[in-house]
Amino acid sequence: MAFIHINKQNFYHNLNQIALKTGAVDKIAIVLKDNAYGHGLVLIAKLASEFGIKHAVVRDLREAKEVKSFFDTVLVLAGEREVDEVCSFALNSLADIANTAKGTKVELKVDTGMHRNGIPCNKVDEALALIQAQGLDLVGVMTHYRAADILSAEYFWQSKRFETVKNQVEAAGFRGVRMHSHNSAAILRTQHFDEDLVRVGIAAYGYNELDDCFAPMQLKPVLSLHAKKVSSIHLQANESIGYAATFTATRPMQVSTYNIGYGDGWLRACSDVPYTTEEGLTVLGRVSMDLMSFETSQEEICILSNAQVAAKHFNTISYEIVTALNSDIPRYII
Repeated sequence: MAFIHINKQNFYHNLNQIALKTGAVDKIAIVLKDNAYGHGLVLIAKLASEFGIKHAVVRDLREAKEVKSFFDTVLVLAGEREVDEVCSFALNSLADIANTAKGTKVELKVDTGMHRNGIPCNKVDEALALIQAQGLDLVGVMTHYRAADILSAEYFWQSKRFETVKNQVEAAGFRGVRMHSHNSAAILRTQHFDEDLVRVGIAAYGYNELDDCFAPMQLKPVLSLHAKKVSSIHLQANESIGYAATFTATRPMQVSTYNIGYGDGWLRACSDVPYTTEEGLTVLGRVSMDLMSFETSQEEICILSNAQVAAKHFNTISYEIVTALNSDIPRYII
Protein backbone atom coordinates (compact mmCIF):
# COMPACT_ATOMS: atom_id res chain seq x y z
CA MET A 1 0.00 0.00 0.00
CA ALA A 2 1.01 3.61 -0.50
CA PHE A 3 2.00 5.63 2.56
CA ILE A 4 1.73 9.19 3.81
CA HIS A 5 4.26 11.34 5.65
CA ILE A 6 2.98 13.98 8.07
CA ASN A 7 5.54 16.73 8.61
CA LYS A 8 5.33 17.78 12.26
CA GLN A 9 7.62 20.79 11.80
CA ASN A 10 5.47 22.16 8.97
CA PHE A 11 2.28 21.62 10.97
CA TYR A 12 3.66 23.54 13.92
CA HIS A 13 4.93 26.29 11.63
CA ASN A 14 1.40 26.77 10.30
CA LEU A 15 -0.11 26.83 13.78
CA ASN A 16 2.45 29.43 14.82
CA GLN A 17 1.47 31.61 11.86
CA ILE A 18 -2.20 31.38 12.86
CA ALA A 19 -1.36 32.17 16.51
CA LEU A 20 0.35 35.37 15.36
CA LYS A 21 -2.99 36.38 13.79
CA THR A 22 -5.18 35.45 16.77
CA GLY A 23 -2.79 36.70 19.43
CA ALA A 24 -3.02 33.46 21.40
CA VAL A 25 -2.77 29.71 20.84
CA ASP A 26 -5.76 29.33 23.17
CA LYS A 27 -7.98 30.94 20.50
CA ILE A 28 -7.27 28.27 17.90
CA ALA A 29 -9.74 25.43 17.32
CA ILE A 30 -8.24 22.82 15.01
CA VAL A 31 -10.78 21.42 12.54
CA LEU A 32 -10.41 17.63 12.45
CA LYS A 33 -13.45 16.65 10.42
CA ASP A 34 -13.18 14.03 7.69
CA ASN A 35 -10.08 12.35 9.09
CA ALA A 36 -8.41 15.71 9.73
CA TYR A 37 -8.73 16.66 6.06
CA GLY A 38 -7.18 13.32 5.15
CA HIS A 39 -4.17 13.76 7.43
CA GLY A 40 -5.22 11.28 10.13
CA LEU A 41 -7.77 12.10 12.84
CA VAL A 42 -6.06 10.83 15.99
CA LEU A 43 -2.55 11.53 14.74
CA ILE A 44 -3.29 15.21 14.09
CA ALA A 45 -5.31 15.52 17.31
CA LYS A 46 -2.31 14.29 19.29
CA LEU A 47 0.11 16.63 17.52
CA ALA A 48 -2.23 19.61 17.99
CA SER A 49 -2.64 18.84 21.67
CA GLU A 50 1.13 18.61 22.14
CA PHE A 51 1.45 22.02 20.49
CA GLY A 52 -0.98 23.48 23.05
CA ILE A 53 -4.24 23.55 21.10
CA LYS A 54 -7.14 23.17 23.54
CA HIS A 55 -10.12 23.19 21.17
CA ALA A 56 -11.20 21.02 18.25
CA VAL A 57 -14.01 20.84 15.70
CA VAL A 58 -15.25 17.54 14.28
CA ARG A 59 -17.94 16.32 11.93
CA ASP A 60 -19.86 13.98 14.22
CA LEU A 61 -19.96 12.25 17.59
CA ARG A 62 -17.97 9.27 16.31
CA GLU A 63 -15.02 11.52 15.52
CA ALA A 64 -15.49 13.40 18.80
CA LYS A 65 -15.21 10.24 20.89
CA GLU A 66 -11.89 9.41 19.22
CA VAL A 67 -10.24 12.74 20.03
CA LYS A 68 -11.96 14.36 23.00
CA SER A 69 -9.34 13.10 25.46
CA PHE A 70 -6.85 15.49 23.82
CA PHE A 71 -8.86 18.72 24.21
CA ASP A 72 -10.77 20.92 26.66
CA THR A 73 -13.64 21.39 24.19
CA VAL A 74 -14.81 19.63 21.02
CA LEU A 75 -17.45 21.18 18.77
CA VAL A 76 -19.53 18.59 16.91
CA LEU A 77 -20.97 20.03 13.71
CA ALA A 78 -23.61 17.44 12.79
CA GLY A 79 -25.38 14.23 13.76
CA GLU A 80 -26.62 13.03 17.11
CA ARG A 81 -26.26 15.09 20.28
CA GLU A 82 -25.91 14.06 23.91
CA VAL A 83 -24.96 15.53 27.29
CA ASP A 84 -21.18 15.54 27.52
CA GLU A 85 -18.65 17.49 29.59
CA VAL A 86 -16.25 18.08 26.70
CA CYS A 87 -18.45 18.12 23.59
CA SER A 88 -20.74 20.89 22.43
CA PHE A 89 -23.13 20.46 19.52
CA ALA A 90 -24.07 22.79 16.68
CA LEU A 91 -27.73 23.77 16.45
CA ASN A 92 -28.63 24.39 12.82
CA SER A 93 -32.40 24.76 13.07
CA LEU A 94 -35.25 25.38 15.50
CA ALA A 95 -36.04 21.66 15.25
CA ASP A 96 -32.52 20.88 16.49
CA ILE A 97 -33.24 22.90 19.62
CA ALA A 98 -36.49 21.08 20.29
CA ASN A 99 -34.83 17.69 19.79
CA THR A 100 -31.88 18.25 22.12
CA ALA A 101 -31.82 16.93 25.68
CA LYS A 102 -31.81 19.30 28.64
CA GLY A 103 -28.33 20.17 29.87
CA THR A 104 -26.60 19.57 26.53
CA LYS A 105 -23.84 22.00 25.66
CA VAL A 106 -24.80 23.68 22.40
CA GLU A 107 -23.50 26.28 19.94
CA LEU A 108 -26.02 28.19 17.88
CA LYS A 109 -25.21 28.36 14.17
CA VAL A 110 -26.60 31.54 12.59
CA ASP A 111 -27.05 31.88 8.84
CA THR A 112 -25.64 35.32 8.03
CA GLY A 113 -25.62 34.73 4.29
CA MET A 114 -24.16 31.33 3.44
CA HIS A 115 -27.70 29.90 3.14
CA ARG A 116 -26.49 26.36 3.70
CA ASN A 117 -27.61 25.73 7.26
CA GLY A 118 -28.13 27.65 10.48
CA ILE A 119 -30.81 29.76 12.14
CA PRO A 120 -31.99 32.68 9.95
CA CYS A 121 -31.04 36.06 11.40
CA ASN A 122 -34.70 36.99 11.88
CA LYS A 123 -35.19 33.87 14.04
CA VAL A 124 -32.29 34.42 16.44
CA ASP A 125 -34.39 35.85 19.29
CA GLU A 126 -36.86 32.98 18.95
CA ALA A 127 -34.01 30.48 18.96
CA LEU A 128 -32.45 31.98 22.08
CA ALA A 129 -35.79 31.84 23.89
CA LEU A 130 -36.24 28.20 22.90
CA ILE A 131 -32.74 27.36 24.14
CA GLN A 132 -33.60 28.82 27.52
CA ALA A 133 -36.96 27.06 27.66
CA GLN A 134 -35.38 23.74 26.68
CA GLY A 135 -32.77 24.06 29.43
CA LEU A 136 -29.79 23.86 27.08
CA ASP A 137 -26.33 25.15 27.97
CA LEU A 138 -25.45 27.73 25.32
CA VAL A 139 -21.65 27.86 25.18
CA GLY A 140 -21.15 29.29 21.72
CA VAL A 141 -22.64 31.23 18.80
CA MET A 142 -21.14 31.01 15.33
CA THR A 143 -21.55 31.68 11.65
CA HIS A 144 -19.68 30.77 8.45
CA TYR A 145 -18.43 33.02 5.65
CA ARG A 146 -19.37 32.16 2.10
CA ALA A 147 -16.68 34.17 0.29
CA ALA A 148 -13.92 35.17 2.70
CA ASP A 149 -11.31 33.99 0.17
CA ILE A 150 -12.51 36.45 -2.48
CA LEU A 151 -11.86 40.20 -2.64
CA SER A 152 -15.40 41.53 -2.27
CA ALA A 153 -17.74 43.10 0.27
CA GLU A 154 -19.21 39.70 1.19
CA TYR A 155 -16.92 39.17 4.19
CA PHE A 156 -17.68 42.60 5.68
CA TRP A 157 -21.41 42.28 5.06
CA GLN A 158 -21.63 38.97 6.90
CA SER A 159 -19.34 40.20 9.66
CA LYS A 160 -21.66 43.17 10.25
CA ARG A 161 -24.68 40.88 10.47
CA PHE A 162 -22.86 38.70 12.99
CA GLU A 163 -22.14 41.75 15.15
CA THR A 164 -25.91 42.27 15.38
CA VAL A 165 -26.31 38.64 16.45
CA LYS A 166 -23.72 39.12 19.19
CA ASN A 167 -25.72 42.04 20.56
CA GLN A 168 -28.90 39.96 20.53
CA VAL A 169 -27.22 37.20 22.54
CA GLU A 170 -26.04 39.68 25.13
CA ALA A 171 -29.44 41.39 25.28
CA ALA A 172 -31.07 38.00 25.91
CA GLY A 173 -29.03 37.66 29.08
CA PHE A 174 -26.47 35.08 28.01
CA ARG A 175 -22.96 35.51 29.43
CA GLY A 176 -19.68 33.71 28.83
CA VAL A 177 -20.73 32.57 25.35
CA ARG A 178 -17.85 32.18 22.90
CA MET A 179 -18.33 33.95 19.58
CA HIS A 180 -16.69 32.67 16.42
CA SER A 181 -17.12 33.34 12.72
CA HIS A 182 -13.60 33.01 11.32
CA ASN A 183 -12.51 30.02 9.28
CA SER A 184 -9.11 29.62 7.57
CA ALA A 185 -9.87 32.10 4.78
CA ALA A 186 -11.18 34.73 7.18
CA ILE A 187 -8.25 34.53 9.59
CA LEU A 188 -5.73 34.63 6.75
CA ARG A 189 -7.17 37.90 5.42
CA THR A 190 -8.09 39.70 8.64
CA GLN A 191 -5.85 42.32 10.18
CA HIS A 192 -7.73 42.75 13.47
CA PHE A 193 -8.98 39.53 15.06
CA ASP A 194 -11.18 40.18 18.09
CA GLU A 195 -13.32 37.06 18.51
CA ASP A 196 -13.02 34.26 21.05
CA LEU A 197 -12.10 31.47 18.66
CA VAL A 198 -11.03 30.72 15.09
CA ARG A 199 -11.93 27.43 13.41
CA VAL A 200 -8.77 26.58 11.47
CA GLY A 201 -8.96 23.82 8.88
CA ILE A 202 -7.08 23.92 5.58
CA ALA A 203 -4.62 26.62 6.70
CA ALA A 204 -3.33 24.41 9.51
CA TYR A 205 -2.53 21.76 6.92
CA GLY A 206 -0.51 24.18 4.84
CA TYR A 207 -2.79 25.69 2.20
CA ASN A 208 -3.81 29.26 1.51
CA GLU A 209 -6.71 29.37 -0.97
CA LEU A 210 -7.13 33.17 -0.94
CA ASP A 211 -7.05 35.28 -4.08
CA ASP A 212 -3.55 36.51 -4.97
CA CYS A 213 -4.52 40.09 -4.15
CA PHE A 214 -4.31 39.39 -0.41
CA ALA A 215 -1.06 39.67 1.52
CA PRO A 216 0.38 36.15 1.48
CA MET A 217 0.97 34.08 4.61
CA GLN A 218 3.76 31.57 4.26
CA LEU A 219 2.24 28.17 5.01
CA LYS A 220 3.89 24.78 4.51
CA PRO A 221 2.10 21.62 3.30
CA VAL A 222 1.96 18.99 6.03
CA LEU A 223 1.12 15.90 3.97
CA SER A 224 3.10 14.08 1.30
CA LEU A 225 1.89 10.96 -0.51
CA HIS A 226 4.28 8.20 -1.52
CA ALA A 227 4.09 4.83 -3.31
CA LYS A 228 6.27 1.73 -3.49
CA LYS A 229 7.29 -0.19 -6.58
CA VAL A 230 5.41 -3.41 -7.27
CA SER A 231 7.13 -4.52 -10.48
CA SER A 232 9.20 -3.32 -13.46
CA ILE A 233 9.23 -4.21 -17.15
CA HIS A 234 11.20 -3.25 -20.24
CA LEU A 235 8.59 -1.87 -22.62
CA GLN A 236 9.39 -1.99 -26.34
CA ALA A 237 8.33 0.55 -28.94
CA ASN A 238 4.66 0.12 -29.97
CA GLU A 239 3.78 -1.82 -26.78
CA SER A 240 0.95 -0.41 -24.68
CA ILE A 241 0.21 -0.09 -20.96
CA GLY A 242 -2.93 -0.73 -18.92
CA TYR A 243 -6.66 -0.75 -19.59
CA ALA A 244 -7.75 0.20 -23.11
CA ALA A 245 -4.09 0.55 -24.11
CA THR A 246 -4.31 4.32 -23.88
CA PHE A 247 -0.53 4.77 -23.69
CA THR A 248 1.74 3.31 -26.38
CA ALA A 249 5.51 3.55 -26.15
CA THR A 250 7.31 5.29 -29.00
CA ARG A 251 10.69 3.92 -27.86
CA PRO A 252 12.09 1.32 -25.47
CA MET A 253 11.25 2.28 -21.86
CA GLN A 254 11.86 1.06 -18.32
CA VAL A 255 8.37 1.15 -16.74
CA SER A 256 7.37 0.34 -13.16
CA THR A 257 4.01 0.00 -11.46
CA TYR A 258 3.42 1.47 -8.00
CA ASN A 259 0.94 0.54 -5.30
CA ILE A 260 -1.51 3.41 -5.51
CA GLY A 261 -4.70 3.95 -7.51
CA TYR A 262 -8.22 5.26 -7.32
CA GLY A 263 -8.97 2.72 -4.58
CA ASP A 264 -6.63 4.78 -2.41
CA GLY A 265 -8.39 8.01 -3.30
CA TRP A 266 -6.22 9.14 -6.19
CA LEU A 267 -8.27 10.58 -9.05
CA ARG A 268 -8.78 8.32 -12.07
CA ALA A 269 -9.46 11.51 -14.02
CA CYS A 270 -5.73 12.00 -14.45
CA SER A 271 -5.87 9.25 -17.07
CA ASP A 272 -7.28 11.73 -19.60
CA VAL A 273 -4.74 14.49 -18.98
CA PRO A 274 -1.83 12.62 -17.39
CA TYR A 275 -0.63 13.96 -14.04
CA THR A 276 3.05 14.69 -13.57
CA THR A 277 4.54 14.43 -10.09
CA GLU A 278 6.68 17.18 -8.62
CA GLU A 279 9.68 14.96 -9.42
CA GLY A 280 8.75 15.07 -13.12
CA LEU A 281 7.26 11.56 -13.46
CA THR A 282 4.15 11.34 -15.66
CA VAL A 283 1.41 8.74 -15.21
CA LEU A 284 1.47 6.30 -18.14
CA GLY A 285 -1.91 4.96 -19.26
CA ARG A 286 -5.02 4.70 -17.14
CA VAL A 287 -4.99 4.74 -13.36
CA SER A 288 -6.06 1.33 -12.02
CA MET A 289 -7.83 0.64 -8.74
CA ASP A 290 -4.57 -0.10 -6.89
CA LEU A 291 -1.80 0.66 -9.38
CA MET A 292 -0.22 3.39 -11.51
CA SER A 293 2.66 3.18 -13.99
CA PHE A 294 5.60 5.54 -14.46
CA GLU A 295 8.80 5.57 -16.48
CA THR A 296 11.24 4.92 -13.65
CA SER A 297 12.74 2.10 -11.66
CA GLN A 298 12.86 3.86 -8.28
CA GLU A 299 11.83 1.74 -5.30
CA GLU A 300 9.67 4.57 -3.92
CA ILE A 301 8.27 7.72 -5.50
CA CYS A 302 6.56 10.82 -4.15
CA ILE A 303 3.16 11.24 -5.76
CA LEU A 304 2.59 14.66 -4.24
CA SER A 305 4.01 16.93 -1.56
CA ASN A 306 1.77 19.92 -2.28
CA ALA A 307 -1.93 19.28 -2.86
CA GLN A 308 -2.40 22.69 -4.49
CA VAL A 309 -0.14 21.59 -7.35
CA ALA A 310 -2.26 18.49 -7.93
CA ALA A 311 -5.46 20.49 -7.47
CA LYS A 312 -4.55 22.86 -10.29
CA HIS A 313 -3.99 19.89 -12.58
CA PHE A 314 -7.39 18.41 -11.76
CA ASN A 315 -9.16 21.79 -11.79
CA THR A 316 -10.25 21.46 -8.17
CA ILE A 317 -9.12 22.61 -4.71
CA SER A 318 -6.57 21.24 -2.26
CA TYR A 319 -9.37 20.17 0.10
CA GLU A 320 -10.66 17.57 -2.36
CA ILE A 321 -7.22 16.11 -3.02
CA VAL A 322 -6.33 15.46 0.63
CA THR A 323 -9.76 14.51 2.00
CA ALA A 324 -10.18 11.87 -0.73
CA LEU A 325 -7.15 9.90 0.49
CA ASN A 326 -8.16 6.55 1.97
CA SER A 327 -8.06 6.50 5.77
CA ASP A 328 -6.41 3.06 5.63
CA ILE A 329 -3.25 4.43 4.02
CA PRO A 330 -0.54 4.32 6.73
CA ARG A 331 0.46 7.73 8.02
CA TYR A 332 3.83 8.39 9.62
CA ILE A 333 5.09 11.47 11.44
CA ILE A 334 8.40 12.84 10.22
